[in-house]
Amino acid sequence: MTRKPKRKLPASPARSDSTSLEPYRGHVSPSPAQCLAVRDALLAFHGFPDEFALFRLLRLGLSPENEADPLTERPTVLDGLVTTLLSQNTTDAISRRAFASLKAAFPSWDQVVDEEGKGLEDAIRCGGLAATKAARIRAMLRDVRERRGAICLEYLRELSVDEVKRELSQFKGIGPKTMACVLMFYLQKDDFPVDTHVLRITKAIGWVPSTATREKAYIHLNKKIPDDLKFDLNCLFVTHGKLCPSCTKKLGAQKLKVANATCPLASYCCIAEKIQQ
Repeated sequence: MTRKPKRKLPASPARSDSTSLEPYRGHVSPSPAQCLAVRDALLAFHGFPDEFALFRLLRLGLSPENEADPLTERPTVLDGLVTTLLSQNTTDAISRRAFASLKAAFPSWDQVVDEEGKGLEDAIRCGGLAATKAARIRAMLRDVRERRGAICLEYLRELSVDEVKRELSQFKGIGPKTMACVLMFYLQKDDFPVDTHVLRITKAIGWVPSTATREKAYIHLNKKIPDDLKFDLNCLFVTHGKLCPSCTKKLGAQKLKVANATCPLASYCCIAEKIQQ
């Protein structure tokens, strides 16, 4: 008896990047109008933060005024990735100090890979979790050299957002927030990282549910916030979260409104309360 050949099932559609999913379909905020209003309110209150001015210039395609100054020169993608990795579980100021110490101890990335002692760990000790971060940095650099022939990530500039994420996800310790920071700051792509400040504030003003995780908030906010507002809003949220007396505390929407009536986001907390009821 001749067997009939098995019918070939149609291939399943390729699963797209996680940002194509929607964890909070019924949550309508933020609208483009809300995003613009909040951006303008924070910009009027703080001005644009100096610490992000270089990245804003790069996004506009402009060169820094003093390109000879190492503090204003265009950072490489690899420098940005290592800086962001060092910023995990510490402050930006401390991570910058750790990165400067690393570069002083190792003029080239090849030296980091080839060094067999604890020089890298010692160099970044001031940033905390030195052993873990050193192991991850060295493993990442070694992998890049083996695959690409040289320790350089400038090729990422030519890739799409999803392609960059696939490349960076190969490295241990490089999670969604680190990837998003590299995309937004060092590759000038339209992405919206979610750190503790962004998560706390967007919960308080009702842009994400009060129970939102950082990962789901990242997906929701990236789908809702217009690309042309993501960079400004993110920088302003981070700055506001650091400087506003009420927003630096873990307060609910109602307490946030009462704690500091001068906060430019206080009026949005009324909206948050209605959404969460």
